Amino acid sequence: MTAAAAAARPRPRSKTVAAWLAFLGGPLGLHRFYLHGLGDWLGWLLPIPTALGLYGIERARMYGLDDQASWVLIPFVGFTFAGCALTAIIYGLMAPEKWNARHNPGLPADAAPGRTNWFTVGAVGLALFFGATVLM
Repeated sequence: MTAAAAAARPRPRSKTVAAWLAFLGGPLGLHRFYLHGLGDWLGWLLPIPTALGLYGIERARMYGLDDQASWVLIPFVGFTFAGCALTAIIYGLMAPEKWNARHNPGLPADAAPGRTNWFTVGAVGLALFFGATVLM
């Protein structure tokens, strides 16, 4: 295989890495950049509601709980985090055949990047716990 052919072939995308990135760095769009590259527009939009929610938390700290703008802004970070936790759960529970067909089309259906392991289960469990906590 030539160097140009090896460079043109995309690297395999791991289901476990994607689930952890969605859980830990999802509000910053890290899982989107991992799966779709830096040109993914949704990955660049995800930090906006995160920043708005964090600004709402800061407003609540500065002006107290009577600040109505903070009550409007704070749910943005909560819903973004909960949505990214749900994305981590979806990634972690996706069948290996479906994962590899979608994110690793050049690999066999049962290739290792799409398999579930204990680290994947850990990401799903933590995402379920914290995502449900945020929604409460």
